[in-house]
Amino acid sequence: MSRHRIVAAGDAALVIEFEERIDPAIAARGAALADALDAAHISGVRDVVPTFRSVAVYFDPMKTDATALVQVIENIVRKTAASPSIKGNPIEIPVCYGGDFGPDLSRVAEFGRVSEAEVIELHSAITYHVMMLGFMPGFAYMATVDPRIAAPRLDSPRRHVARGSVGIAKAQTGIYPGDTPGGWQVIGRAPVRPFDMSRPDPFLFRAGDEVRFVPIGFEEFAQLDRAS
Repeated sequence: MSRHRIVAAGDAALVIEFEERIDPAIAARGAALADALDAAHISGVRDVVPTFRSVAVYFDPMKTDATALVQVIENIVRKTAASPSIKGNPIEIPVCYGGDFGPDLSRVAEFGRVSEAEVIELHSAITYHVMMLGFMPGFAYMATVDPRIAAPRLDSPRRHVARGSVGIAKAQTGIYPGDTPGGWQVIGRAPVRPFDMSRPDPFLFRAGDEVRFVPIGFEEFAQLDRAS
């Protein structure tokens, strides 16, 4: 069982902290706890936000006693710790690797001392765990990248990274939800919209989801991109 502690973050938030490391098992426990806290509909709680190794609980201090809330959270922590880790929805994401879509594919191959084809094979062979969302709406931090291709961020971020770009930053991989500056090693592009306000649920990913990347060619990418 992962150790935890509950600390105050000002007068309107509590943070449940687990062990300080990137570990899918710890992130899964945090996602399970966040789901359980949401399901409990605790009076005065405004929002529950899971991260890599913690869960933030935002509350209205005029409606909720912080001391009592800590006890409620402790009870839910114990219950979720005794339960099996949750498994998120398996999501397959098509990716067109390399070329103009993957300007850093050769750099990642050089880092790993492997071929570009092997980078694609290694990246698409793993089922990744969505650790948390952040940076911008819909950006899912996924782990754990094969250490052979776990290249560090670029020394100087790009001013523009296109929506759908798939990048690597050490042990993590992710998909840029929109056009933005960014410093991850871009190895391909996915014809998906991780965040889309026109959908009933704008978010494609949630903390706890499992993700697989599936290599596709340019023509299939173009067809899927037009339909997205």
